[in-house]
Amino acid sequence: MSNIIDFGSLQLRFLQSKDDTAGSVDIFEMTLQPNARMPIPHYHDRWDETIYGLSGVSTWTIDGAQTDLGPGESVFIKRGVVHGFTNRSAGPATCLCILSPGVLGPQYFREMAALLSAGTPPDPAKMKETMLRHGLVPAPPA
Repeated sequence: MSNIIDFGSLQLRFLQSKDDTAGSVDIFEMTLQPNARMPIPHYHDRWDETIYGLSGVSTWTIDGAQTDLGPGESVFIKRGVVHGFTNRSAGPATCLCILSPGVLGPQYFREMAALLSAGTPPDPAKMKETMLRHGLVPAPPA
């Protein structure tokens, strides 16, 4: 399975999904272009997430603490912990994302990409509804 989902400044390539693994795991490669970020800090209560740096440096904010993630480094995000990410560097940063168990799949990302590429500013209410329907809970503003 090699399914690329393009958000412009963010690309995902699914390697395994909940559908391929009978719900055991979702695995995808994520490439963040310079200045790319997760616009809404969030948490999920149905899966844990492990991020492994492949190239470049991304910055992860996990439970309020920032961690730079480079090649060969990893972070673990336990379910329920608020997190987000950004790429503050001048080059792309790529990481491997492993969600366990696999309950998210690529559909969430396809839906969000469609909302973000509609040619108009994204509707925050539709983005929030999509997140919640797929198990991502937007964090209240700090």
